[in-house]
Amino acid sequence: MAILTEKFNTVHDTAPFSQISEKDYISAFDEGIALTKKEIEDIVNNPEPPTFENTIEALAYSGLTLDRISNIFFNLHSAETNDELEKIAQDVAPKLSALGNDITLNTDLFSRVKAVYEQKDSLTLTTEQQTLLEKSFKDFARNGALLNNEQKQKLRDIDAKLSVLKLKFGENVLADSNAYQLHITKEEDLAGLPEGVIEAAASLAKSKNKDGWIFTLDYPSYIPFVTYADNRELRKEISLAAGRKGFQENENNNETIVLEIVQLRHQRAQLLGYETHADFVLAERMAESPSKVLAFLNDLLAKAKPAAEKEFQELTAFAKEKDGIEVLEKWDGSYYSEKLKQQKFQLDDELLKPYFKLENVLKGAFEVAHKLYNLTFSKVHNIDKYHPDVQTYEVKDEQDNLVAIFYADFFPRKGKRQGAWMTSFKPQYIKDGIKERPHISIVCNFTPPTETKPALLTFNEVTTLFHEFGHALHGMLANTTYPNLSGTSVFWDFVELPSQIMENWCYEKEALTLFAKHYETGELIPMELVEKIKESASFLEGMATVRQLSFGLLDMGWHGQDPSAISKVKDFEKLQFASTQLFPDVEDNAMSTSFSHIFNGGYSSGYYSYKWAEVLDADAFEYFKENGIFNKEVANKFKENILSKGGTTHPMKLYKAFRGKEPAVDALLRRAGLIK
Repeated sequence: MAILTEKFNTVHDTAPFSQISEKDYISAFDEGIALTKKEIEDIVNNPEPPTFENTIEALAYSGLTLDRISNIFFNLHSAETNDELEKIAQDVAPKLSALGNDITLNTDLFSRVKAVYEQKDSLTLTTEQQTLLEKSFKDFARNGALLNNEQKQKLRDIDAKLSVLKLKFGENVLADSNAYQLHITKEEDLAGLPEGVIEAAASLAKSKNKDGWIFTLDYPSYIPFVTYADNRELRKEISLAAGRKGFQENENNNETIVLEIVQLRHQRAQLLGYETHADFVLAERMAESPSKVLAFLNDLLAKAKPAAEKEFQELTAFAKEKDGIEVLEKWDGSYYSEKLKQQKFQLDDELLKPYFKLENVLKGAFEVAHKLYNLTFSKVHNIDKYHPDVQTYEVKDEQDNLVAIFYADFFPRKGKRQGAWMTSFKPQYIKDGIKERPHISIVCNFTPPTETKPALLTFNEVTTLFHEFGHALHGMLANTTYPNLSGTSVFWDFVELPSQIMENWCYEKEALTLFAKHYETGELIPMELVEKIKESASFLEGMATVRQLSFGLLDMGWHGQDPSAISKVKDFEKLQFASTQLFPDVEDNAMSTSFSHIFNGGYSSGYYSYKWAEVLDADAFEYFKENGIFNKEVANKFKENILSKGGTTHPMKLYKAFRGKEPAVDALLRRAGLIK
C-alpha cells in the first residue's frame, strides 16, 4: 500500500497516522529513496547547460516525498516508538545515510552545482537564492565532493556506521530509563513529597498491579523526587540510577559507542580537511571556530564561577545547619536548593502549581502569540493523530489565512523519549506558486493529570512549554521559498533564540495575568508571588550557569581535539569537569553515556549554543522591555527579521536588522544577577 508515497487525501494534507501500519514504512522508504534518486538523475541528465533553476532550485525541491516519510517515521520513533519501529530505524538509517552520500558524492551533480557557483557574480539572484547557491556548493564540499574515489568510499563507510551508532546510543538510554523503578511500600518514605507527586506514583503502581508507589527516571517523576523527598538514602538511590544510564555492565552500555562515535567523527572531519569535528561543525555557525567557542565559554565561566562557589558554600552551610549534612552530594543539590529558596523567598513550586493548569498555560502561550503576531489557535478534531493524548490546532492570521497546523503532545509514556522538543511533520515552502504551510509539533513530558487533579505544571515546566512554543513559532511563521532554508533551518547557535526569548514572558506580570489562574477558584496569581518569581529568577544562577558551561566544555572536549588517546569515558570526563566541578564526583556515574544531545541529537560541538543564544535572547528581550513586552512594532521587527526568514541570510545580519546592533553579553549577566 503506497499510503506514504502518494498525496495524502486528508485535511490540509496532514499525516494520515491511523492509516499507516509499521509494515508500510520499509516499502515507503525504498520507494522514496528510488524517487529521490530519479529526481537527482533528471538533474544530472538534463541536456541544457546548468542554471540556477534547473540545478540549484531543482536540487532544493528534490526528495520532498522522502523527507515527508522520514519526518513522520522519525518523529514517531521519538514520541511513540516500539520494538518494530526500532528495528525499522536500524534498517533504514544506513540506507538514508547511503543516499545522502550518493547525492553529495555524485561527481556529475557536483560539476553542475560548481558550474552555477562559478557564475554567481554574473547571476541576478535574490538574497535567498544567493544563500541557497552558497549553501548548495558548501554542502557538497563539506560532505566529500572534492574527495577522490577511495576517500569517498571511506566517508560512506563512516557515515553508515555513525547513523547506526547514534540510534543505538538513544535506544540504550531509553532502555536503561525504562528498566529502573523505585518501588516504595512504606508511607514514611514519602515524607516531603507533594500530594500530586504521591498520587501520580500511586497511580503508576496501580497500573502495574503493584501496591504502594512507583517512581521512575522520567523527569515528571524523577525531578520532584530528588527535589522534595526527605529520605536522603532514597534520593541517593534514584540519583545514582539516573547517573548510571548507559554506564552499567549490561547490554545497554554506551561507553564503547561514545568512543566509537567521537573517533568516527574525528576521522570524518580529517578526511574533509578539518582539524577536528568541532572545526568542521563550527565553520557553519555564528561562533565560527573552536577557539572562539572556548573563549566564550571560559569568559562566562570566569564571570560566573566566583558567584557559583559562593552559592555552593551558602548551600553547604544551609544543609549543615538544617540537617547536619557534612558533605553536600549531587542528590542533595535540588533538595536543599528548594528548601533554601523557600526560606529566602517563601516561594515553593507546589505553591505555584495550582496557578499553572496545563490548559491555561497553553492558552496563555497562544494569547501571547496573538498579542505579538496576531495569530489565533483553534482546536480541531478532524485531523488524524498518532496518540489519543495529542491535541491538534489550526493556526490562522488576522485575515483568516491558514498559517500552520500545530500538534501538542504533553505526557510521558513508555514509547516516548525523555525531554522536550519541537519538530515538524511538513516544512513551509513555495513551489510552482503554491504556498505550502508547515505542520509543527511540540513534544513534552509533563506531569499528567490524576484522578483528582488536572495536569498542573511546575514553573520550570511552564518555561519549558514556552521554550518549545518559541521554536514552534519559528517553524509556523516561516516565509521562505525553499524548504531547506525554512523555519528552524538556521545556524545551530541561532536556533535557540526564538525559543529562549519566549521564556522571558513567563516572568512578566503583564503576561502572567493572561493565564496564571487558580485551577479551582479562577483567582489570578497574587502579585506578590509574581514579584517572588521575578526575584527568584536569578536564585543560584551562578551554579546553574557553571553547570550549563560544564556541558558545553565536555562537548568541546569530546569534539575539539583528536580523541584517539581517550580510552576511558569516566577518566576523560573528570578532566573536562575539573574547572567546573562543585559537587564531589560519583565514581559509578557518567554524563557522556546518556548525553543524548551530543551523541544522538544534533548538538555535537553545539551545546555551547544554549548559552550563546541566551546572550542573544537577553539582549533582544531588553529591546522589548524598553518598548513594552507586547509592543507591536518590536514584535513585527522580530517576526519579519528573525521568525519568518529562516536561514535565508547570515544570522548576524538578521539580528542586526532586528536590533540595530550586535548583541551585548552584559544583558545576560545583568539578567542573571551576575553584574549590576
